[in-house]
Amino acid sequence: MSKRVAVIDIGSNSVRMVVYEKSSRFAFHILHEAKSRVRLSQNAYQNSGILQEIPMQRAFDVLENFSSIISSFKARKVLCVATSALRDAPNKKDFINRVKNSLGLQIKVIDGQREAYLGAIACANLLPKLKNALSIDIGGGSTEFSLIDNKEIGLNISLNLGTVRLKELFFDNNDIEGAKKYIDEQLTQLDVTDPETIIGIGGSFRAISNAILNNDSYPLQKLHAYEPNYDEFIQFLKKILVSDEDELKKLGIKNNRLDVIKPGALILLRVFKKFKVKNLITSGVGVREGVFLADLLRTSRDRFPPNYNTSMRYILDSHVDNITYANQLCKVAKELFDLAHQTLGIDKKHRYELAIAAKLYISGSSIHYYSLNRHSYYLIEDALEFGFTHKEIILIATLARYAKRKLPSSEHVDKFRDLLPEIKQLNALSYLLSLSVALLSHQPRNIDFTLSFEESELKIESKNSLYLAKESIEKLEILKNNAINISFYNI
Repeated sequence: MSKRVAVIDIGSNSVRMVVYEKSSRFAFHILHEAKSRVRLSQNAYQNSGILQEIPMQRAFDVLENFSSIISSFKARKVLCVATSALRDAPNKKDFINRVKNSLGLQIKVIDGQREAYLGAIACANLLPKLKNALSIDIGGGSTEFSLIDNKEIGLNISLNLGTVRLKELFFDNNDIEGAKKYIDEQLTQLDVTDPETIIGIGGSFRAISNAILNNDSYPLQKLHAYEPNYDEFIQFLKKILVSDEDELKKLGIKNNRLDVIKPGALILLRVFKKFKVKNLITSGVGVREGVFLADLLRTSRDRFPPNYNTSMRYILDSHVDNITYANQLCKVAKELFDLAHQTLGIDKKHRYELAIAAKLYISGSSIHYYSLNRHSYYLIEDALEFGFTHKEIILIATLARYAKRKLPSSEHVDKFRDLLPEIKQLNALSYLLSLSVALLSHQPRNIDFTLSFEESELKIESKNSLYLAKESIEKLEILKNNAINISFYNI
């Protein structure tokens, strides 16, 4: 597969383009992203689905610009797909041929089931582990649904529900009751039992989640994997339906969504009415990521290898030079956790975050060694994007920030109180990582000490002096209950 790949997603409402770069076989990051709200389907649904000349020209102009961007990044492969607007259009060949002949872009029109599947594989691979979840991708012309259980994907279905379609057929005529009836009739095709979680993929769901996130002063500015409160989400949808344009802006809806947010909100309300569900999760990924992953993972059943995380691998590839040390630090941190977690009262589940924090701790040194902790913190918070909950991201970033330093500050804990473990566990985890860093102060080629723990005493045995380790441990801020006594033994 090419190192740089561009993906273009031509939707009914927007055209999006992303340029990805691989850092190793399955690890990647985004080099560039562009989006234009060309509204390709504008006035099409009132005219038997026929694409109109002005929207087609807008889409062509944007694709011409996207081609220039792709060339500037020297992407060797371009994957261009089109969904509902072109899928439904009797004159789609005219547009496809014009783009091919003038720009050299080959547009692949995908059917609704394929569109649903592509969104689902993006969620299955790039969101935290999902169990009995239903994805919903509201577009301009259609809405796609898929069932996701762990990595298994089923029931890929596309319904003729879309924000632009409903706007032109019902909302422009103020026929809200007609819209409800139409949505409910379409949803009868969705024959599934109640899912535990609904995953919101499309622009409408993201716009609403983003508004709620900002209104709540949520401490982490990250939309992907954000879990809005179900009851709060429902009430927000109801507010949208009764708000005028100025009120929508006050709610936090952006200008480019004002005319289609109400159809999107109504679709969601009717879906929620159909199912008994209490858990919501917002996906920052969708069809374009699915197109990329389907190409990247085509020899592995469209899924990453077991226990593989692409974001962590990207950080290691790009920002960790001394991978031996990172692996040693991870090993020592896990061993310390196994020995002391019961004494320190730490939940077993946090072993996972501690191990990752240990492995990524030195990533910030690639930016500036003397502010390693600060840069590691921001790098992890921003770039540890896929496969983690927000609680996991903040805990991992926090542990990296305070490693080899004092315990987390009260200001930091207060800011992220709802996302961090209670203070006793947090401090204990922070201490264990700092202790791991101290024990490896001399950065041996191979770990040259053994650890044992008995009656609150951590015994460290080595043939070597471990002078730097002893000196570093003395500088650590100890836990309040002083639950660990550390002793060194020469053997």
